[in-house]
Amino acid sequence: MSALSWKPFLYGGLASITAECGTFPIDLTKTRLQVQGQVNDAKYKEIRYRGMMHALVRIFREEGLKALYSGIAPAMLRQASYGTIKIGTYQSLKRMFVEHPEDETLMINVLCGILSGVISSSIANPTDVLKIRMQAQGSVIQGGMMCNFIQIYQNEGTKGLWKGVSLTAQRAALVVGVELPVYDFTKKQIIVSGYMGDTVYTHFLSSFTCGLAGALASNPIDVVRTRMMNQASQPNGGHSNYKGTLDCLLQTWKNEGFFALYKGFWPNWLRLGPWNIIFFLTYEQLKKLDL
Repeated sequence: MSALSWKPFLYGGLASITAECGTFPIDLTKTRLQVQGQVNDAKYKEIRYRGMMHALVRIFREEGLKALYSGIAPAMLRQASYGTIKIGTYQSLKRMFVEHPEDETLMINVLCGILSGVISSSIANPTDVLKIRMQAQGSVIQGGMMCNFIQIYQNEGTKGLWKGVSLTAQRAALVVGVELPVYDFTKKQIIVSGYMGDTVYTHFLSSFTCGLAGALASNPIDVVRTRMMNQASQPNGGHSNYKGTLDCLLQTWKNEGFFALYKGFWPNWLRLGPWNIIFFLTYEQLKKLDL
């Protein structure tokens, strides 16, 4: 086993923050599209947005440019924690199993991806809850990041900050367990084929492929997670709309149809695609630094 390195943690965090800044408005429209149309919640029953572009334009017109970046502070904090731990843990776990990158197998990478996704998302869950609340409620939510952290804690306790943590961990296991191994596999196959070397073009194609794979695998659980996190806990400990993850999944399917689980797919993919491209291009360049 080779010595563990701090570089993947630092580079992963920096690349994640860069990618988040570049794609945040798309992520916000995805959240708004996913929470609308809930027949058992009067606040989100109305279908206000017809699609991603309509949502972007309407939010900009009605709430202003600032609203498109509502929740950017916790999103940055999330990537500084989640992104750092995710990539650092993934790379470290791979080196624990195999010493040389050329000896990696798809199964080992999938296992490392699942483990790193669960660990990192569980730790960073409070920032995810706050980001989704601020994105979904936009200009309605008052105060800054710390004020809203405190408000959630005072009104809902520690459970409020870790609301949906099991679902977040499941989603992260899916996304990270698909995206990172698919990127490594695609990159390796392109280089081995001899068509392209370890270049920016290879990184671009590999990141585009892993973004599409991640979006297809994660969208249903992402819809359920968004709705679970966005609902507030009741004083008696219950929830206003959904009893749990399975109840939310079944209610969404029953009331809105199967394809409701793929609400926000286009903005999800259009975010994951550019996000992964920006992330991996940045990460690969940072790896070349002589530190």
